[in-house]
Amino acid sequence: MDPDSTTAPAADRSDAPTPARGRSAPSWRRRLLTALTIAGPGLIAANAGNDAGGIATYASAGAQYGYRTLFFMLLVTVALVVVQEMCARLGAYTGVGLGGLIREQFSVRVSSFALLCLIVANLGLVVSEFAGIGAALQLLGVSRYIAVPIAAVGVWALVVFGSYRYAEKVFLVLSLAFLTYPLAAVLAHPDWGQAGAQLVWPHFVGGKDFLLLGVALIGTTITPYMQFYVAAAVADRGIGPAEYPRERTDTVAGSIFANAISMFIIIATAAAITTRAPLDSAAQAASALKPVAGRFAAQLFGLGLLGASALAAAVVPLSTSYAVAEAVGVESSVSRRFRDAPLFIGLFSAQILIGAAIALIPGNLIQLLVRAQVVNGLITPILLTYVLTLANRHSVLGAAANGPLFRAVASVCVSVIALLSAVVLLQTLLSWLGMG
Repeated sequence: MDPDSTTAPAADRSDAPTPARGRSAPSWRRRLLTALTIAGPGLIAANAGNDAGGIATYASAGAQYGYRTLFFMLLVTVALVVVQEMCARLGAYTGVGLGGLIREQFSVRVSSFALLCLIVANLGLVVSEFAGIGAALQLLGVSRYIAVPIAAVGVWALVVFGSYRYAEKVFLVLSLAFLTYPLAAVLAHPDWGQAGAQLVWPHFVGGKDFLLLGVALIGTTITPYMQFYVAAAVADRGIGPAEYPRERTDTVAGSIFANAISMFIIIATAAAITTRAPLDSAAQAASALKPVAGRFAAQLFGLGLLGASALAAAVVPLSTSYAVAEAVGVESSVSRRFRDAPLFIGLFSAQILIGAAIALIPGNLIQLLVRAQVVNGLITPILLTYVLTLANRHSVLGAAANGPLFRAVASVCVSVIALLSAVVLLQTLLSWLGMG
């Protein structure tokens, strides 16, 4: 069975509210409640990708190349939808996260390599999330030396002392801050005609810098932790094959929504900054919007950055904890206490502590933000190969394994990402050897 042909069972469809005969269509309140019911791990994981490093990368793309990266982002959106759907389907049909599936389906050495790649990428991201929180609250007039420790304790307490469902609701509320970015784009008065033209037709620029930025955009959009998180969260929430049609809607819609926000960030920055050069920080992007959005531009940008960074500050270390705990076969759930899941909670706590501590070191961490996205871009095709292999196997998913068309599309997406990453890696090695 091709995953695209999956339909909800009759029992599931009968649960949906149906307007009584003679009544008007459901009110906006009912539609909102329905949307919030559908929203879940897929929406959370995709929107967590719009974190501090993501915002810096998207804003830098707009400042450096204007609207030229919009078509590239359109292609990345297709890849993100394909990848996230496979991961959610793996979690729903197996009841196991990617860490556990990799451990079951591959050798110890191959599984260890996958976990090492994830841990290296995620640790840098945890630091960047707390750096993003500090930068956001600095825009709002709060010192990062006060903001970061309070945020670290808050994120830690939310996960350790709250239930998964409560934490999920908090994550969803935080994601509402993403709605500030379309507003910022509108206030910037962009050239919508030019933006639309470059969205539907490629306007790429030759050169190493554009290619490097392209890989960074891949790394910050199809971030490895998102794949591990969504599969594990779907399994942890108890979503099975019967409930999967709704979860697939959540996953696909979340991916599209997240990338629409990313495009708005690019559009807003491209419209506000006419000198085409890379940004030094996300704070610079905020200050660049001041002449257009007024004296509240920095606060508006800071609010969105705070929500994005806080969301990812919880999701990124959780994805690492899920993967490692599943790989060694121990308890992995945010609904458990420390005595029931010591490795899971302990690893999560250690990442929060290390990330917040490094983010407090004096200095500009913008280079860390950018390099983290490039590292993710290099690691992404490695981990996506595992995902594609698992989703293709009938021994894992049975009739829900990738059909011929889906397999072909997914293979093209992974291959193109791998090719771009390989070229950037080769260019980097040559530059180190003085040959670039």
